[in-house]
Amino acid sequence: MFEPDRSQYPVRRADGSCEIDLASGKYLKLWQGPNHPGITGNMSVELTVCGDEVVEGITHVGYLHRGFEKLMERRTFIQCFPIVCRICVPEPDFNEYLYAAAVEELAGIKAPEAARWIRTLILEMGRLNSYMMYLGGQAGALGLGVIGQWTTYARDLMLDRFEELTGARIYHMFILPGGVRDGLPEGFKARLEGTLCEVERVLKDVQEVMFQNAVFKKRTVGVGVIDPALFEPYGVTGPNARAGGVAKDVRKDQPYLVYPELDFEVPTATASDMFARADVRRRDVHLSVDLIRQIVAKMPDGGPYMARLPNVLHWKIPRGETYLRGECSRGEYGYYLVTDGSGYPRRVNVRGPSYTHAMALLERLIVGVNISDVAALMVSLHTYPPEIER
Repeated sequence: MFEPDRSQYPVRRADGSCEIDLASGKYLKLWQGPNHPGITGNMSVELTVCGDEVVEGITHVGYLHRGFEKLMERRTFIQCFPIVCRICVPEPDFNEYLYAAAVEELAGIKAPEAARWIRTLILEMGRLNSYMMYLGGQAGALGLGVIGQWTTYARDLMLDRFEELTGARIYHMFILPGGVRDGLPEGFKARLEGTLCEVERVLKDVQEVMFQNAVFKKRTVGVGVIDPALFEPYGVTGPNARAGGVAKDVRKDQPYLVYPELDFEVPTATASDMFARADVRRRDVHLSVDLIRQIVAKMPDGGPYMARLPNVLHWKIPRGETYLRGECSRGEYGYYLVTDGSGYPRRVNVRGPSYTHAMALLERLIVGVNISDVAALMVSLHTYPPEIER
């Protein structure tokens, strides 16, 4: 393998930028991605390489979904409801919940108790789906394509449950301001338990074929290490932080919905490398399975499921502002909502973890990485590009 002369690397300025003389013949421009479908979706990275080692990487997120925040400022509060789920396709329910909770806080509305339990159930089902997509993508980036087939099968079973509950497989639009659209269908709990048992069976196979695989360990242990000193300045949250020993989880740090009534501890690791990040997420799937079972066992029977709302076509919310946050599969997710007393949001800002993880953090970690590890490194940060170009 060619070993580049690192003394010839370009000198970086204080802001992280650098000058690269492509005409010198020392460097070459390459593009990684976009690849879709996948964890990184329509995101691509403009690489500058010296030999087979990356000197610089610049993230480009493409033009798949964009402008959500400005669109919402030109829609009524209820018209925003079907927009927000598009901000994160694999885990749309989190946007539905945070938008609904922000509207409820400013409007002085309290969702019924039964709705709070169903919301928590939906969020954990969505978290499990998101992790299934991640595990398949992380394995596939390192040549283990069969893992992606297994996890897609498990995810598809959970999508069956979503379709049964909400009428849709991807964009559920079930959590809306005031509560949820309906209760659980008859026999749903039993069918959900059957799905969870099948997910556990798939996870057992994933553990044996992926995490005990010598090649997977060789390619991930000690690779893509995030220095814990970067967590705060780079806004690293969720499994990316917990893999480095920092137990950041909004479900514990600032409990919401019915999480205070559930018994759980979030998994952590210390290595802060690609393997640790994958293993934390694998254990998080087991945690979601356990939480879903707790929710189903403790959930009250019967409604109501929706609070009384004014005429939503002429709904005006008093002037105010709020920031609501929660823990999605990738870390802290937040909604900043400002109202001015009219029938439209004055300002909406979405804090998706993909922005910090896939822009600032990835561009820091990718320097010095071998070209063959770029795809796996991108996936290991678990990003969804629409959160960036929102």
